[in-house]
Amino acid sequence: MDYGFVDCHCHISAPEFQQFLVPGSVCVLLVVTGPNVERSARSETSDPSRLFSLLQDLPDVIHRTRQAGVKTLVAVTEEVEEFSRVLRLQERYPDLVAPCLGLHPLQAAGGQRSVRPQDLEEALPLFYSHRERLVAIGEIGLDFTPWCAPTQQDRDDQMKVFIRQLDVAMEMDLPVNVHSRSAAKVTIDTMRRRGISRALLHNFSGKPAAAMEAVEAGFFFSFPPAVCRNQQRDRLIQRIPLDHICLETDAPALGLHRNERNEPANIALSCSYIAKVKGQTPETVREVTTQNAYRLFSRASR
Repeated sequence: MDYGFVDCHCHISAPEFQQFLVPGSVCVLLVVTGPNVERSARSETSDPSRLFSLLQDLPDVIHRTRQAGVKTLVAVTEEVEEFSRVLRLQERYPDLVAPCLGLHPLQAAGGQRSVRPQDLEEALPLFYSHRERLVAIGEIGLDFTPWCAPTQQDRDDQMKVFIRQLDVAMEMDLPVNVHSRSAAKVTIDTMRRRGISRALLHNFSGKPAAAMEAVEAGFFFSFPPAVCRNQQRDRLIQRIPLDHICLETDAPALGLHRNERNEPANIALSCSYIAKVKGQTPETVREVTTQNAYRLFSRASR
């Protein structure tokens, strides 16, 4: 078997991969539509000689991803507006992109408000109409960070949407790709109560005791390149058995360097760091985490 990498949590449909700002000249939006990349530009100057060539950045990102040995990108969404972009990316790169659809607990313009039950109204029909193409439901979860969910109503709304999406995953026999911040224990407890047995807790930063409860439930954990910045996750990574660990980039966020766009090609950084912390070879970590990923996301396996 070819033990390439599986990026278990990636935002390849994010605007950072599809638009390119040319300073003082043109704002370029790249929209993926099946086999083509449509380009639209709004000129900010009347002098054509000052216009730069439009850049197609996404194909370059995909090329670097393949060169790095990534075999599968588990592509998650945050808002319903992303659903069609992920599905079109799968059409363009069917051997690479494995779609997830889900509503993140924080919504609107970079997560300025908690998700609300009414946000599900448009999303639910799309879950069911594209169910055969999905490998998981996600990114879903809970984010009780005080400045993100300051009121009890915010937390209650998040919980209602989270539970409904867990139920959808159960109905469709799909795993879930989960965000939990300042809510690790309640997230894990909620999934266990709803009967979830297949879950990825991405970029997990909860306490080791909560992680062990999740391990007992059969859940998996993934860690992005940002763990390389310091040793804050070392104890957690040491405690979690390797057969419950997957790799992710969370690109375009959580790369090795702050304020730089992360890419799926950087997944080897996560692999090497986890290998170092656990006293294993990178090859062993790549092999085991890839097996874990395809066991969890069985529809993505080949």
